[in-house]
Amino acid sequence: MHSFTSILVHCVWSTKKRVPYLSSNLRNRLWPYLGGIARENKMKALTIGGVADHVHILILLPITLSVAKALQFLTGNSSKWVHQTFPELRSFEWQEGYGAFSIAISGIDATVAYIRNQAEHHRTRSFRQEFVTMLRRHGLDYDERKLDWFFRPCRDSSPVNAVTQR
Repeated sequence: MHSFTSILVHCVWSTKKRVPYLSSNLRNRLWPYLGGIARENKMKALTIGGVADHVHILILLPITLSVAKALQFLTGNSSKWVHQTFPELRSFEWQEGYGAFSIAISGIDATVAYIRNQAEHHRTRSFRQEFVTMLRRHGLDYDERKLDWFFRPCRDSSPVNAVTQR
């Protein structure tokens, strides 16, 4: 028996309390690393992008891998890599929770363009505004209080200060 699937998912997650840890230097190294994690776990990363406090990835999932497990691989392995590669970021963490949105084949080009243009998008809209728009576009109900928890701000948005705080 043969099974044929096309499971395209646009995943979004942030740094804990949205601390802007993801400098351009870190992003330039993290994006390929995330692509390698995907490949090692039988996923295909079509594009990866983001800004200082969150990541977007468009992945093609194998039928044997749940979205939750895929995100566990991506966030867990990348967090370990950040700690090993950038010891000064010892307090780096990913936020609990994520968004995962199914994408049709016809939506690949628009989603890739959207992910690649994150810096431009965030000149005029916050991550919260972006995320709520995605939830609404996909017809997902959400509890505003849970979003408040997910989007709670860090006290000091400087990654240097966040690293040295104890």
